[in-house]
Amino acid sequence: MDKLIVEKSGPLSGTVTISGSKNAALPILMACILPTGRIELQNVPRLADIRTSCKLLNILGCNTSFEGNTVVIECGQLNPHAPYELVKTMRASVLCLGPLLAVLGEARVSMPGGCAIGARPVDIHLTGLEQLGATFELEEGYIIGRTDGLKGAHIVMRFPSVGATEHLIMAAAMAEGETVIENAAREPEVADLANFLNACGARIEGQGTSVIRIEGVNGLRGTTYRVMSDRIEAGTFMMAAPLTGGELLLEHCPLPELDAVAVKLREMGVCIEEVAGGVRVACGDDLVGVDVETMPYPGFPTDMQAQITTLMCSAKGLSMVEENIFENRFMHVMELNRMGADIKVKGHTAIIKGMRKLVGAPVMASDLRASASLVLAGLVAEGKTEVQRIYHLDRGYEKMEDKLTAVGARITRVRA
Repeated sequence: MDKLIVEKSGPLSGTVTISGSKNAALPILMACILPTGRIELQNVPRLADIRTSCKLLNILGCNTSFEGNTVVIECGQLNPHAPYELVKTMRASVLCLGPLLAVLGEARVSMPGGCAIGARPVDIHLTGLEQLGATFELEEGYIIGRTDGLKGAHIVMRFPSVGATEHLIMAAAMAEGETVIENAAREPEVADLANFLNACGARIEGQGTSVIRIEGVNGLRGTTYRVMSDRIEAGTFMMAAPLTGGELLLEHCPLPELDAVAVKLREMGVCIEEVAGGVRVACGDDLVGVDVETMPYPGFPTDMQAQITTLMCSAKGLSMVEENIFENRFMHVMELNRMGADIKVKGHTAIIKGMRKLVGAPVMASDLRASASLVLAGLVAEGKTEVQRIYHLDRGYEKMEDKLTAVGARITRVRA
């Protein structure tokens, strides 16, 4: 099992090219079950989760091939069975359920797995699909879905779940009649999925707002589409620059989609500006503590909580982080405390006492974003930090150690 050895580095300096968005590419790949014809997806990051999605599509009857950062998909005779061996490793795999029901009228999909950051139940997905005309049974860990034909419905979601919103958009795209989704997730990745489907001939409007309207169509066609840049990867590198006292130019940085992050970083004293070629991020005056609450978009993203917690360890005064999305997303705190941080957690709130000197230590990643926060901590910790279980990191960051090394970090991947 691979691990990263991170040594204290000087100020990072240089240019980082932001990859395509994992969180946008995954649902778009599952949506490729719907159209007939050749689909070419550009700007797709080469990540473990993407490879898993392509393996799943191959099993389901779609031929996929990677050419650089472009994936070509052509679906043939579809198979309705999504096996446990693949779905258990990646939660987004459950998103094949709706498209299979829309095309075949049946599906057998394993209950999903993924990061251990909370329950993340699929009941919102299933409730919405039932309103569209599907029925479900649970059998030996599998979701068995059937329908005589999906029909449009008025769906009011009890929580603006990103995955459920994406799932319902896909299923409704070829359902009979109009579907209205209220209290829909507003994340940019949801809008990217809707824009892809519209490029395939779907009729979706309102994406990016809390009310999405879908007029079902009889069929979708292949297309060429460029996936949006990864705002979470961009946000992570926006933390790395001020943490090390450095300056980075981020190419293809989706700054408008990072507004909530940029606001908090500027409050902390970070300089962020759009310049020719990208977004410049630099350490300004001494960092100061701030308070952060994670919220659904356009609020501060839960996927940036662990990274800003690490940055807060180097800020003056006290900082507070309130996690409102996932109930088990402070597992990185124990590892940061082992490195010398002073963080106290009570319920879903963490209090960080800043200006602590971090010291390198063996640490274990518990999930994708926690692994990124520990790598960041290692950049400023005295000595060496050994980040174990980096398969989590490989699920969401394309060549992170290579990108960091290119701008001055001292980081090495060690194969066990």
